[in-house]
Amino acid sequence: MDLKRIGDFAWEIPKHGNMRVPTVIYTSSKLLESVKRDLTLKQAKNVACLRGIQRMAYVMPDAHQGYGFPIGGVAAFDLDEGIISPGGVGYDINCGVRLLKTEYTETDIRGRQRELLAEIFKKVPAGVGKGGTTRLSRRDLEEVCIKGAEWAVENGYGSKEDLLRTEENGRMRGAVPGYLSQRAIERGIPQLGTLGSGNHFLEIQKVSEIYERQVAEVFGIHSVDQILIMIHCGSRGLGHQVASDYIRLMENKFGTKELPDRQLINAPIRSKLGQQYYGSMSAAVNFAFANRQMIAHWVRNVFAKIIGSSEGIDQVYDVCHNVAKFEKHRIGNELKEVCIHRKGATRSFGPGREEIPAIYRSVGQPVLIPGSMGTASYILVGTSEAEKLSFSSTTHGAGRVMSRHEAL
Repeated sequence: MDLKRIGDFAWEIPKHGNMRVPTVIYTSSKLLESVKRDLTLKQAKNVACLRGIQRMAYVMPDAHQGYGFPIGGVAAFDLDEGIISPGGVGYDINCGVRLLKTEYTETDIRGRQRELLAEIFKKVPAGVGKGGTTRLSRRDLEEVCIKGAEWAVENGYGSKEDLLRTEENGRMRGAVPGYLSQRAIERGIPQLGTLGSGNHFLEIQKVSEIYERQVAEVFGIHSVDQILIMIHCGSRGLGHQVASDYIRLMENKFGTKELPDRQLINAPIRSKLGQQYYGSMSAAVNFAFANRQMIAHWVRNVFAKIIGSSEGIDQVYDVCHNVAKFEKHRIGNELKEVCIHRKGATRSFGPGREEIPAIYRSVGQPVLIPGSMGTASYILVGTSEAEKLSFSSTTHGAGRVMSRHEAL
C-alpha cells in the first residue's frame, strides 16, 4: 500500500481508486510496522470510500484491526449525504473511562490495598456475562437508557457535580429505548453496575509524575503519590446486542453489494433505520454512563468504610470511546455539524469549547488514556490543534500487540 510520510508521526494514504478522501495515520515508524501486520490500513482505506465522508479518515496511534472500521478509527459524515455505521462505533458502545481523584496519598492507604480491592470487587461484579446486585424492571431500564448517569444520581448514586464532569453531562439526547430489541433489554436488565471482562478494569493508581502543573491543578491533581481510581467499562451485553441487531437489520435493508467490505454496513443518517440505530445506540451510551456512575459511587463507599472517609473523592472526568455523535467541526472554511464516529478513540476538545465543563474550559478537556495491565496510564489535555488534525480525537489506550485469540 502506498504510504506517504507527512510528518514525524503522520502518514497518509493518498486518495485513489474509490477513496473519496485521503486517510491519515498518526503513529511512529516503530508502531507503523505493528499496524501493517493486520488489516488496519486496508480497513482505514475502505472507510475513506464511504458516502458523505468529510475531510479525511483518521487512524489513531493505538490502532488495530476491528470490525469494519479499525479500532482507533475516526471519521465524520455529512448529515444529508452521509451514513451511520455500527462498525464505526463498535460492539461495546460507550466503552469508556472514568477517573476519580482523592486527597489520599500512597502512605495513607499502604497496607490496605488488598482490603480495598477485595471490598470493591464484592460490590462491583466482574467477568463474562456477570450480573449485578441492582434489580431493575423493564421500566427502570428504559429510564436508565433515557437519562443515563442522571438516573443514577437521582437514585442516590453520586452527585450532580459528577454529571458536570462527564462527557455529554452523562446523558446522550436522542435515546429511544423503544427501538431496543427484546433481547437487548433482557441482556441489559441484570448487568447494570458491573465491569464485564476483557480489558475492562477498576484500578487504584498513584500519580508518579506531573508534567504540566498548572493544568494538573485545574484537574485536581496536585502531588506525586496522590491516589486516583480509574474505571474502564461500557454498555455490557445491551450495547453488544444493539450492534448485532442493527448490523443484521441494515444488511437486510440495504445489502452489502456496493461496499468495499461487508462489515462497513451502514444506513443513511437521515433514513428511518439510521435514526433507529442512533436512538438505540444513544440508549446504550446512557446505560454505560449510568454503569460507571454506579461503580464510582460504590468505590467512594468502600473508601469510606475501609479508610474512614470518602471526602475529597471527586470525579475528574468521564470520557467515552465508542460512539457516533453530532458535533460542529471546520470543513474547509465552514463550521459544519457532522456525524462523527469515534471507535477506540477519545474526544479531545481544546480550550474554549462549550461542550466541556466551565471549570476546564480555560485549559481544555481532560483526556484519559489507560495503560495495559501493569503499565502507566496518562492524563492528557485536549488542544485546539487537535481540531485541525483529527476532528478533536486522540488515542484511547495502550493498543494491542496481538489479537485476543493469540493472547489466549
